[in-house]
Amino acid sequence: MDSIVFNVSNQLIKTMIEKHCLNEVKATIREVLGKEYEVIINIVNQNTEEAPAPSEAILNEKPKSAGEATFTLDLSPTTNDKLSKVESQYIQHMSDPGMNIDPTKTFDNFIVGPSNNLAHATAVAISRTPGDQGKYPSLYIHSNSGLGKTHLLYAVANGIKENFPQYVVYLTTARDFMKEYIESVKSKTVDAFQEKFTKKIDVLMIDDIHELKGKKGTQDELFHVFNGLYTNGKQLIFTSDKSPEEIDGIEERIKTRLQWGLVIDIQKPDFETRIAILKRKAYELDLYLQDDILTLIANSIKTNIRELEGSLVKLCAYADVMNVEVDTEMVKDILGLSSSDVERKITLDIVAKATSQHFKIPVPDLKSKARTKDIVNARFVAMYLSRKIVNATQEEIGRFYGGRDHSSVVHAERTIKEKMNNDIALSRDIVTIENTL
Repeated sequence: MDSIVFNVSNQLIKTMIEKHCLNEVKATIREVLGKEYEVIINIVNQNTEEAPAPSEAILNEKPKSAGEATFTLDLSPTTNDKLSKVESQYIQHMSDPGMNIDPTKTFDNFIVGPSNNLAHATAVAISRTPGDQGKYPSLYIHSNSGLGKTHLLYAVANGIKENFPQYVVYLTTARDFMKEYIESVKSKTVDAFQEKFTKKIDVLMIDDIHELKGKKGTQDELFHVFNGLYTNGKQLIFTSDKSPEEIDGIEERIKTRLQWGLVIDIQKPDFETRIAILKRKAYELDLYLQDDILTLIANSIKTNIRELEGSLVKLCAYADVMNVEVDTEMVKDILGLSSSDVERKITLDIVAKATSQHFKIPVPDLKSKARTKDIVNARFVAMYLSRKIVNATQEEIGRFYGGRDHSSVVHAERTIKEKMNNDIALSRDIVTIENTL
């Protein structure tokens, strides 16, 4: 059995650990690392210098009674101790989550926005009807790191366990799948490995499937596992930082199967979604932040939800250990934000140019009386974003876009909001334009 060694400074500490909490230590290690380890506790004398010989005066000194003996022990943490605690909490939050299914990650606390609404809706549908009884027996979600893929995996797993408690749900990473396969080869238990994955599992989720690039033996095994589960009507879900066709080092037959089902990407969250994520996390941390602080953070951290939430973890820890109130200057200092991170002033003209570039329609056409479908759609999007981002009045927007009446802007807003509920492509267009701004 593999072992983990802990060093302690004296026999008392070793005895207390072995007598009172050794089982808890072993259980925690098993939960975190996924296997049993022997725990060895060594006593290490940190004082490596030889102690000086006692003087004659000390030798002849009469020992003090227990009542006379006194000592002081300063346990007050230093400023550096406190800052180290803040940093450790932030690092723990930013670390990649383990693959034990986290019961706290559900659909209820997943913030939905235009960037992830299709992935969310599909995941909810699978949790209610997994496998070939539903619409999506195979799902592939890809996005940059930290945008919520793993949260959705947890949410699906928790949803299926609640709705179908008899189902066996197996959530793993590509790397752990590979390790398990290699171990079965070494121990000559490949048959048991294959039986487990093809006959005993109802839902297989593999995170970061791109980690199998160049691993031919594991890819061969995944090919057979995929075929076995898919043929038997089981549920398959994969995530990656790339679409299937973009992964180098993956066999074409694997790429083909990964594309058999629905392939969805998650984009960077828009400003409103980022604000919603911050408010949710602040509520979980019991951290009060003024709206201008939330806006500052949302305008500065745009591409990674884990980092966005991590900023609040760091602020909460700092405010707690230093016993201070969170203010704007503290946020800039602790999170390392500079004035260049703050959102530039967005104007009607800037929104019009960004919309024009995205839809490849000249700004004069957006302001014209033209009524072709493409121009009207782009004009409505520009008006909608002008209200949402610039917060201009309907009269100001109407004048900017060719002297239109404010009722035209009201109609544009209402039309875009209604379409976004069902038109995924339109939602993506709007998120893309917002991110360029």
